[in-house]
Amino acid sequence: MEEKRICLETDGRRLDVQLGEAAGISRSRAAALMEEGYCLLAGEPCRKAGTKPAPGREVVLTIPAPKDPVPQAEDIPLEILYEDADMAVVVKPRGMVVHPAAGHTEGTLVNALLGNLDELGGIGGELRPGIVHRLDKDTSGVMMVAKNDETQAELSRMLKDREIEKHYLALTEGLMKEEQGRIEAPIGRSRKDRKKMAVDPEGREAVTEWTVVERGRECTLLDVHILTGRTHQIRVHMKHIHHPVCGDPLYGNEKGAKVPCLMLHARSLSFEHPRTHEKMTFRAPLPGDFLKGLQSCGIRYTDPDR
Repeated sequence: MEEKRICLETDGRRLDVQLGEAAGISRSRAAALMEEGYCLLAGEPCRKAGTKPAPGREVVLTIPAPKDPVPQAEDIPLEILYEDADMAVVVKPRGMVVHPAAGHTEGTLVNALLGNLDELGGIGGELRPGIVHRLDKDTSGVMMVAKNDETQAELSRMLKDREIEKHYLALTEGLMKEEQGRIEAPIGRSRKDRKKMAVDPEGREAVTEWTVVERGRECTLLDVHILTGRTHQIRVHMKHIHHPVCGDPLYGNEKGAKVPCLMLHARSLSFEHPRTHEKMTFRAPLPGDFLKGLQSCGIRYTDPDR
């Protein structure tokens, strides 16, 4: 793939928005390219994504040819629920890191994707090919992957505009008194422990809805619908209402339920295909350790997808 140049005249909007639309890439990708010096406004570098120049000024965005991705394709078995020329839907196993980072350069979902899918090397940046959203290392479940820049941009927009419905199953400490609830509490980086997130009035908007599926011995199985996608959102919100996710090493109770794993599973994704607009729903079967955890807490749950 060769370097591309996008030339246009400004229309008064934020440059990252206008460039993203013109280039068929996500707004965040356009902003990153601007920060790296690939945007020229009237011949001068423009690095601030929020710049709103007057209409009619010339802008040139250079999209560099993608480098060979640092992650290497690995022959890692991966359950693929769906695949076409635009996207794929896969099941991330528990314990797998989504993208390479310090200490995790091999065995990631990206390595597995490169070994199982085609045309991912230059999507969305060299270190995160095709990744539209992420799951924590210890959370299993369904994820979608873009296979071209246009799909990446559209899926990112759909996530931002809440057009993708995401449901999780979570086993939480204690017995819920109500049958359902809604948590609206902003989330930001913890001011006490930088490895954690926390409810913070100055944080970003975060909305979680939950419904009781079944009650067990001092634990409650919930269907959790997240309307936003903040880091550790479900785990932080459940702790906030004093019902942390069972088996959570960061936010859970040390004296809580004895379960084999973090009891959080990305159960389903529902959305319209970004190109065909077909309504689609995908569900990830519950892993065996999750089912054992339910049984140990007195919850009998039959997984229709196993």
